[in-house]
Amino acid sequence: MSAEQRKRKGPLVSVLISTYNRPAYLAEALESIFAQTWPYFQVVLVRDGGKPVGEVVDRFEDERLIFIDRDKNRGLPYSFNEALEKARGEYICYLGDDDKFYPHHIERLLAAMESQDRCGVVYSDLYKAHCRVMPDGRRIVLAKNVEISRDFDRMVMLQFNHVLHVSVMHRKELLERAGGYNEDLNVLIDWDLNRKLCFYSDFLHVPEVTGEYYGPVGECDRISVQRRKDVHEYLRNVLTIRSTRPPKPWNCVKDLSILILSDGADEKPEQTLRDLWSHTFYPSQIYVALRKGQSAGRRFSTPNVTEVPVDSKEPARQVDQMLAVCEGDYAALIPAGLPVDQDEMAWLERSLFPLLNTSEPNLAFELADASDLHWGGVFRKGELLAARRKRPDCSVRRSVELAGIRMRKPRFEEYPFQFDHLLAGAEQVQLAGDWPRAAEIYEYMENHYGNELWMRLRRAYCLYRSGRYAAALEAIEPVNRIRPTVSSLQIAGRILAKMKDAGRAIGFYRQADAILEGHVKSVKRTHQRTKVMAAPAAGGRVSSQQESRLWM
Repeated sequence: MSAEQRKRKGPLVSVLISTYNRPAYLAEALESIFAQTWPYFQVVLVRDGGKPVGEVVDRFEDERLIFIDRDKNRGLPYSFNEALEKARGEYICYLGDDDKFYPHHIERLLAAMESQDRCGVVYSDLYKAHCRVMPDGRRIVLAKNVEISRDFDRMVMLQFNHVLHVSVMHRKELLERAGGYNEDLNVLIDWDLNRKLCFYSDFLHVPEVTGEYYGPVGECDRISVQRRKDVHEYLRNVLTIRSTRPPKPWNCVKDLSILILSDGADEKPEQTLRDLWSHTFYPSQIYVALRKGQSAGRRFSTPNVTEVPVDSKEPARQVDQMLAVCEGDYAALIPAGLPVDQDEMAWLERSLFPLLNTSEPNLAFELADASDLHWGGVFRKGELLAARRKRPDCSVRRSVELAGIRMRKPRFEEYPFQFDHLLAGAEQVQLAGDWPRAAEIYEYMENHYGNELWMRLRRAYCLYRSGRYAAALEAIEPVNRIRPTVSSLQIAGRILAKMKDAGRAIGFYRQADAILEGHVKSVKRTHQRTKVMAAPAAGGRVSSQQESRLWM
């Protein structure tokens, strides 16, 4: 689209959809795209083998639809890369062949995207439509709930996905910078996409339901679900994604160099490498000392490993020679043979995260499991280099002390995923039946960690269970004003029923029933503060507020 066309019409959005053996559902998915209130889009549909869908496609006589008809099944990443070659839009959206957009989906995400220039990725909330699949293929919706509604957190995204594929809109150029889809993956495709995009941009969460995806009750035929059953293959995908390093430069992620200090026993660094691969997730390049007499190009089972020739057994000398070639902004010193807690999935990040999120100079963190026998830590590389240049004759630990770098172990409250720790604790308190205490925890989380609507919903339910109906109604009111869902409307109905306000209770129950029946409001406007969860390169959490309109 030319600049003049964009000025006159607005930006073009490309919607990518791949289909495999779901012709019965594909028509509904396509109908939801062509019912969009934003008209300037193109649809790139790929038949990734399987049953023919020509009859379905022929129903849509629309020049905005591009159909790639391929007999061979090549997988979702291949199909999306193929579709991207045909995509002309400035922005990209995705839809599953058995899911659907609500009419305002593109327009709402586009408004959020164009209202700011900080985030190249925006995402909304979706209903999971729990359904029973009938013998004739019809789907009977039994319930709808928002399973994922989480503000963006880069550190979380690096470890696991919290943004659904169907809910995303991103600038096309971001994925081109990231190198497209990895065709070696066969599951967790959405996480791989989101994780790579977060190297280059913050994400903007639009807390509004703009579509739905289906979850059959009982056995699910989704390829993504079926392929999780092969545990080894699933773990291969997980570890491949976690170790992916998209092309530099990265706008939003600082690089980490991990230096493995070896005493010459090959099995020690190899075991340490395997432990790091399976128990850490932050993007890193690993450097292993290669002493004279050792064979170069050893076949390590882990990715992102560089061997550095060293001329000494002394750890300090090895560190100096590896520091001279490593490229990270931060450096972690890991002694080979240091035991790794097999139950800890953020083993190195416990020490890295507080360093990433402090501006205090000359501060470093020891590894949480370090000891005098196995000492190591995480440093700003520039500060460690300066310390070693001043006193190359000392041990690393002593040179750091003489340079005035203060070292300490991280405290638990400095570990990553504090929100998740509190969430797990609140759920345990709920299970114990201490509803007032659970409500207090959710209020604390709302005030200190964001995710306001999610936390308000949970707090309202706990207050309701505590018998504090007026407080519960006050807590749930903003949720139903900003982003009403079946759950939030039902909670309001229950509260009002307890308060003997049957008329208003029935009104909320009717709204919930309308959503279940598929009647989605999309014309009422309201104002809502939309939060940009930004992390300055480190993966920490900083928030800013913006006024934006929500279509309800």
